[in-house]
Amino acid sequence: MTKVLCDIYKSRKKDEAYLYVSRKDGLTKVPEELYEIFGKPELAMTIIITPDKKLARTDGGKVLDGIDEKGFYLQMPPAKETYMLDLFCKLDKE
Repeated sequence: MTKVLCDIYKSRKKDEAYLYVSRKDGLTKVPEELYEIFGKPELAMTIIITPDKKLARTDGGKVLDGIDEKGFYLQMPPAKETYMLDLFCKLDKE
C-alpha cells in the first residue's frame, strides 16, 4: 500500500483513542467487539496516509500495515504515567 484515503474516528468512550479505516471500506471490517471498548465512532477527519506520513502518536507505515492486515488501525491513548511525565518535562522547559 503506498497511500490510502483514511477516515479517522474518535472514541466517545475512551479519551485519545482513534480508529483509522480506509475510506473505501469504511467501518465494515471493524469487529463488533471493538465497539464495546471504543463506543460509537465519531468521524474526526479524513486524510491521505502514506508510509512516511508523520502523525501525532504513530506513523503512516503502522497505520497502513494495520489497515492492510486487519482492515483498521486502533490508536490507543498513551499510558497515563508517560503522558504525565511528558507534560511535566514540557512545563519544566518553559
